[in-house]
This record gives sequence, structure tokens and C-alpha cells, in this order.
Amino acid sequence: MTLWGGRFDAKLDPAAWALNASLPFDRRLAAQDVGGSQAWAAALRDAGLLSAAEYQQIASGLEAIAAEFDGGTFVFAEGDEDIHTAVERRLGERTGALAGKLHTGRSRNDQVATDFRMWVLEALPALDEALCGLQSTLLDLAEAHTATLMPGYTHLQRAQPVTLAHWLLSHFWPLQRDRERLADLRQRTAVLPLGCGALAGTAFPIDRTALAEALGFDEPAPNSIDAVSDRDFAAEFLFCSALCGIHLSRLSESMVLFTTAEFGFFELSDAYATGSSLMPQKKNPDLFELARGKSGSLTGLLTGLLVTLKGLPSSYDKDLQEDKLPVFTAADTLRTILPVLAGALRTMTVHPERMRTAIDPTLMATDLAEHLVRKGVPFREAHGLTGQAVRAAAEKGCGLDQLCQADWQALGLLEADLLPVFDPLASVEKKSAIGGTAPQAVLEQIQNAKIKLRKGKGE
Repeated sequence: MTLWGGRFDAKLDPAAWALNASLPFDRRLAAQDVGGSQAWAAALRDAGLLSAAEYQQIASGLEAIAAEFDGGTFVFAEGDEDIHTAVERRLGERTGALAGKLHTGRSRNDQVATDFRMWVLEALPALDEALCGLQSTLLDLAEAHTATLMPGYTHLQRAQPVTLAHWLLSHFWPLQRDRERLADLRQRTAVLPLGCGALAGTAFPIDRTALAEALGFDEPAPNSIDAVSDRDFAAEFLFCSALCGIHLSRLSESMVLFTTAEFGFFELSDAYATGSSLMPQKKNPDLFELARGKSGSLTGLLTGLLVTLKGLPSSYDKDLQEDKLPVFTAADTLRTILPVLAGALRTMTVHPERMRTAIDPTLMATDLAEHLVRKGVPFREAHGLTGQAVRAAAEKGCGLDQLCQADWQALGLLEADLLPVFDPLASVEKKSAIGGTAPQAVLEQIQNAKIKLRKGKGE
């Protein structure tokens, strides 16, 4: 059985059938296809195209099919081309020729676009929950380390001291933007294509506004040609997923570095690390490396769909069958990665002493320049004098705080006045403006983050 064979007198070539069929992946739309068909049957009844008895028979059949999918007892047939064919074929087995009335005024073009949008709408809350889980872990760790010092880096070079909490929160906010983008995507996804037919609309008096409300959409699509071919929501979903993957990759890259023996800032739990088949001593951050690698795959999924879409003429084209697998894959990837990273962070051991030891006095060079500014020295001159002091310390092979009185006097500075500048905690505490790394500013940041997290959850 196919939904289109009336004008053909030969079966599709087996190899062509294998290429054409989408059931191997669109079977994931089973619940959405049945749900959309139930709403469509009700719309046909309301339009006078199904009697109350016919509607009840079809609705009962679809309800039974939904139960089969839920219970894992639905049996696909060899001739099922796609999920739509499978559902209609099974409905025919239950209701006979009456099943043929269900497709009145409907095309697979508007049907699959509706199913796909429904799937994405249902996937968004699950992704948001997974993102919240990782954010919550970062927040919990930040609260425990508001006064734990570590070197901050730019260009992967030690730059200025920061608190570990501040560094952790630097990964909270990109995830918050990811959640906001996904939430914003909902309004452009919740536009109903059903009732647009193949491309020209339906010739029957279907109340598409009521249909949209019944299926949880915000509104019906305003143009039938655009509606059956619009996959902006899929591309946008993949963009959000790819950017989220990049944020996870940046976090993972830092974790890979900070768990090395050279850094030793963190140690992963055995439950979230792997070993080597040859080297018994190894404890590898494979899960973070896999997350880093998956970001490339997520970017590839986005690029692939954009290239597919770019050359299509108006209305529906079979190329659009390539839209679902990348979206399914992206959603699955993120739903797999996010809880694993949250678990790895939640169970890791932090080594504050290693981080504190890595704070070289040179990291307070900016504090020295700012100290001079407070004494009335123009910043550019203070910057130059501090740079000379850094060079002098490097030439002597000593720390910036170990220059002798003669060295400071050669620069026109007083040694006794400078020693407090090299206290990393004092350095951190000075950064108390909004967004700064001072413990008090970080505590305010944590409270703000908690509010964002609660609001995003709808609390």
C-alpha cells in the first residue's frame, strides 16, 4: 500500500524504494502523526465531511493505534513507505474503507510539516530541562567556591587572579542564552501547516484556527505555499544546538586542560573518566573530549541542512525529507551530553592549593599599574613603569614581588608602598563592580543566576 499509486502500473524499483522510503527515521513521529490525525478527523467532522459515527469509529481506531505505539506492539509492514502510510494502513485494518476518508483535504506535505513541528515543540522542554541540570550543577559549585582563587587566562596565558566561582559562572551564562534562544524558537515553530494541503490550501471548510488550538499551536500558517516548505524552525533548532555544542566544547576544553598533571586544578571521579588499554596509569577525560568532538558534528548537521535548503524552489520538494534526521540527531546528542557533563562536574575533586600556587605575583601587574593610577600617575605611564618592573624581575629570575628596594627606586617607586599590591585575594576583592570576580559581586551574580534559572523553568 502507498498513498499515491493510482496512476502507476508498476511497483517502484526496490533500490529506488529504499532511497525514497523515510520510515527508518520518521517512525519517531508516530505519536505526532496519530495526534495530528485525531485532530484532523475532528476538523473533518466539524466541517461536515465525516458523520458523528464515522468520526467516532476513526477516533477509536486511532486511539487504539496510539496504544499500540505506546505499548511497543505496533507492527510495521514491508510496504510502509513512511509513518503516515503505516498509520493509515493500520487504521484501514481496523476500520476498513472508512480509513480512506481521513486523508480528505490533507496532503503528506502539510501532514509531515505538522508532525515535525509537533515533535520539535515537544523536544524543547526536555532540552531546557537538561540545560537547567548543567546550570544547576555550575551554580552549586560556584556557591561552594566564592572565595577559592585561581589564575584567570587570556590567550591561554595566566592573566589575573579570579575566583573559581566566577570562572564556573562564565559557563552558566552561555547556557542561559542557549535556553533563551530555544524558548524564543517556540513561537516560530508553533505555526500550524495542517490544512494547507499539498501547496494551494484545502478546498473544504476546515477551521484552521480551531485546529491550531486543538494541536497546541499558536496560529495557522498564513500562506499555504510557504507552510509546506518552511523549515526555518528546523534550521534554527540546529543553530541553537550547534551553538550550545560550542559552549559545551569550550567548557570541555578547559576541563581537559585543568585535569592534566600540568594544571592539576581538578580531578575527575572514576565514574566519569576512562583508562588506557596500554598505559595503566592513565585517567583520561574522554567524556569531555567526546563532548568537544560532538560540537563539530552538531555544526555539520546545521551546515548540511542549510545547504539542502539553499537551492530549493518554492513549495514542497522531496529534498525536505533530509530535514528530520539532523534534528533528531542533534536533540539526541545534547540530551546525552548534558547530564553526563553535569555528573562529571558534580563529582569532581577541586584542588584549591594547586590553583592558588599557580597564581604568580606577575598576575598582579595590572593591580600595580592601578595602584599607581590611584596615586595620580596617568594610566599609560603607570602601564609603562609596570612593564619595566616585570622585565626587571624576569631578567633577575625572581618574582615581581621580590624586586629589591634599589630596583623599585630605579623606577622611581617606593618598595614599602607596593608590597600589599601582590596579595591575590586583595586583587580579587577590588573587582567588586557588577560582573566582577570579587566574592561579594559573585554572590550577587549567583542570586541573579538563580532568578534566571527559576524564571526559565516557569516557577
